[in-house]
Amino acid sequence: MKIRKITLWYVPLKSHQAYYMADGKTCDTVETAVIALETDTGLTGWGEVCPIPHYLPAYARGVGPALTEMAPVIIGADPLGPEAVISACNDWLPDHRYAKSALDIALWDLLGQAAQVPLFALLGGRRSADMPLYHSITCVAPDEMARIAVDAQNAGITQFQVKLGADADWQADVARLRLVRQAVGQGPLVYGDWNCGATSLDATRVGRAVQDLDIMLEQPCATLDDCARVKSATHLPMKMDELAQDTASLLQAHQLGLMDAVALKLSKFGGLSATRAARDLCLHLGAKMCIEDTWGSDITTAALAHLGAATDPRRVMNVCDLSGYVAPRLAADGPTRVAGRMAPPDGVGLGITVDRDRLGRPALEIEE
Repeated sequence: MKIRKITLWYVPLKSHQAYYMADGKTCDTVETAVIALETDTGLTGWGEVCPIPHYLPAYARGVGPALTEMAPVIIGADPLGPEAVISACNDWLPDHRYAKSALDIALWDLLGQAAQVPLFALLGGRRSADMPLYHSITCVAPDEMARIAVDAQNAGITQFQVKLGADADWQADVARLRLVRQAVGQGPLVYGDWNCGATSLDATRVGRAVQDLDIMLEQPCATLDDCARVKSATHLPMKMDELAQDTASLLQAHQLGLMDAVALKLSKFGGLSATRAARDLCLHLGAKMCIEDTWGSDITTAALAHLGAATDPRRVMNVCDLSGYVAPRLAADGPTRVAGRMAPPDGVGLGITVDRDRLGRPALEIEE
């Protein structure tokens, strides 16, 4: 089997609700990059990456130039060894892992289709029928955030990510955590997320003010050292996110005691291949994992669902139904939220049928 054509589309994904985060970050309409790898056997593999603007070192419009640069390595390659193709691409074009994430997902999709098995069978075997989800609550007025939490809880959600810092008011952040914790009661997981936009001082003040509550903090600061200071001062458990991006960062965070939980986002690591390796390291380190991505629709959601289902459920904190937060849906048979949980598709490869009509006109086509 050989790859004969690469096609790229840019598709705007509209959030059902604007997401406000610390340090002026927002997530409203975000452009996703969708790629198709067509082979000489008639199989097509699908991949996706959706960077949030001004958030991490990645942008959707960078995917096209990266694919163009890597095309001499991709066209004609045998897709049945995703790691081998990505290794060749790394030799040709170092880093640009966000663009390679979409490529890697498409390669795994082709491998699963060729083997006639769902991806979870290739990523370690199915360990869970479905996985718990969390609900991300945009940083708005504390009362409104509590209301959103109750609505999500009524739909079966038991884990709540409370966005903090959008108004640079640490006392409002305290109210957000207190009201959401009160609204959902004891038992559900509640964690406050600054998306690395807080100073260690503000995060410490918030953490100390909610020390009497069952609360976890997520990635308050932009450096591991600052995050470690916050944890030392508040004695609250901590989840890593933005700074978790490779083996070295995972090991350093673990050594600093910051890995009570960690977000493994496909595009930050470079796709399923690298994220699977990160998952295996986290199993060794004993961290709970949120297996997800920065943003995306059905293709990304299906990929992370397969990896989540193939992971020891004792270590899966949650996965994320990214496609449930946006429109349009790109695959009608993509995974969806059911009673606060999500299952991977059962079909071969990613197990989804991408609706080409919803993609619009291609932005790039490269073929042999």
